[in-house]
Amino acid sequence: MTLSFHWFLPTYGDSRGLVAGGHGTFMSGDRPATLRYLNQIGAAAEDNGFEAVLTPTGAWCEDAWLTTAMLVDTTETLKFLVALRPGLVSPTLAAQMAGTFQRHSQGRLLLNVVTGGESHEQQAYGDFLDKEQRYTRTGEFLHVVRELWNSHEPITFEGEHIHVRDALLSNRPDPIPPVFFGGSSAPAGPVAARYADTYLTWGEPLLAVSRKLEWIRRLAVDQGRILDYGLRIHVISRDTAEEAWAEADRLLHGIDPADIERVQASLARSESEGQRRMSELHGGSTDRLEIAPNLWAGVGLVRGGAGTALVGSHEEVAERLVEYAKLGIDHFILSGYPHLEEAYWFGEGVLPILERKGLWRHPSRPVAAPVSTPFAASSSS
Repeated sequence: MTLSFHWFLPTYGDSRGLVAGGHGTFMSGDRPATLRYLNQIGAAAEDNGFEAVLTPTGAWCEDAWLTTAMLVDTTETLKFLVALRPGLVSPTLAAQMAGTFQRHSQGRLLLNVVTGGESHEQQAYGDFLDKEQRYTRTGEFLHVVRELWNSHEPITFEGEHIHVRDALLSNRPDPIPPVFFGGSSAPAGPVAARYADTYLTWGEPLLAVSRKLEWIRRLAVDQGRILDYGLRIHVISRDTAEEAWAEADRLLHGIDPADIERVQASLARSESEGQRRMSELHGGSTDRLEIAPNLWAGVGLVRGGAGTALVGSHEEVAERLVEYAKLGIDHFILSGYPHLEEAYWFGEGVLPILERKGLWRHPSRPVAAPVSTPFAASSSS
């Protein structure tokens, strides 16, 4: 088992406190998301051995494609997990954009397909399909994109929502970018099983994650496919458990109750099953936020989307990650506040533990050669 770790680019801004909003709700950190700052996070991720960085998508953050394209030349091996919303661009254009990005980055593109769980946000982009229709369109979109990535002949497709005629790419991506996809509602499962390379889930207790992965595995078997699985979660990792929980308490005490009320009211109208599951973990209350060993739901009080964090000593966080890995999780997409500093806490604290266990290795650091003494005389001389 070799695990892959990815970090997060906060293209809405960063902060020493929790940044409120997201998932269709306005958010902004007091560290602006300038290219200079995002470059610092990218360098920290690359140096610490994260394989890729995830960029979000939505009206509340910078555009994922343009931002990551501007960061390619300032990194060497770091990959970019670019969030993409089907339906906002044509599948032919999306397939072409992916090919262009892959060539100019020398194969450092991964795609995170986001169907969109908030009708009010989708409508702001001119998309008026309902949730079930959006998943149908996502399946058709990915069908056309994958056909274009593999076909030497023109593609014609007439779906319920996607229609293309004689579509063909002059330059197909090489390698084909892996597709990451998340969704907890019933119509999401078949789309993931048929078109995703990696199925993503947010950080829930082990039993809930296990049941969700088994659901997708059964659907994938029906399609004759085997998927990878990923976990999107925050981390607060310190030298001791006391230090980690003190940091969680600091973040919690820094939350404005008005922000909790504002964000929870906005998230209550969410159509996302995954968001509903996140919200149920804390119920909008600060009374009991450690919902499982080292699993803290405090982030979700003010942040939509991934709302839990692993909190503890480096050894405890490593143990919890191994438990998720035993369920079949291959990819961990992590973040923390601030993202720059937390990349070092995790990279210098947790990853060496996993490396010693043989579960991880730095993706760009060469394997050390056996130590020998130059010009040493051999035993036969």
